[in-house]
Amino acid sequence: MRILIINGPNLNLLGKREPGIYGNTSFEEYYETLCERYPDVEFSYFQSNIEGELIDAVHGADGAVDGVILNAGGYTHTSVALADAIGGVKVPVAEVHISCILAREEFRHKSLIAPVCVGSVMGFGLDSYRLAVEAFLMRAGL
Repeated sequence: MRILIINGPNLNLLGKREPGIYGNTSFEEYYETLCERYPDVEFSYFQSNIEGELIDAVHGADGAVDGVILNAGGYTHTSVALADAIGGVKVPVAEVHISCILAREEFRHKSLIAPVCVGSVMGFGLDSYRLAVEAFLMRAGL
């Protein structure tokens, strides 16, 4: 199974930014742990603070991987273009958030990408990514 993890804006600051919400571990550190835990999964990773680059990554994943785990960061709540990109490809996309967006500021309660994703995982810290991997493995019968 091939899974692409896409992280959006400010997620390059994991481990430094608001540790009370996002923890003290960088995504690169967590990514290594995830790869070790699932040796039979071929992971790839992309992060950008630029909306168009995230859209290009979603487009490029179509037909190249079996699933996408997307943490769109703030674009979750604002990007119709990213939602359109997800809706325009056949590769399944799982929405992931480290914090529970429903327990945060009201403007974070609405996800524009959720309706075009196969599912959403939120509120379990970095473990939200692992839970999304498990969901893809279950969907594939692995």
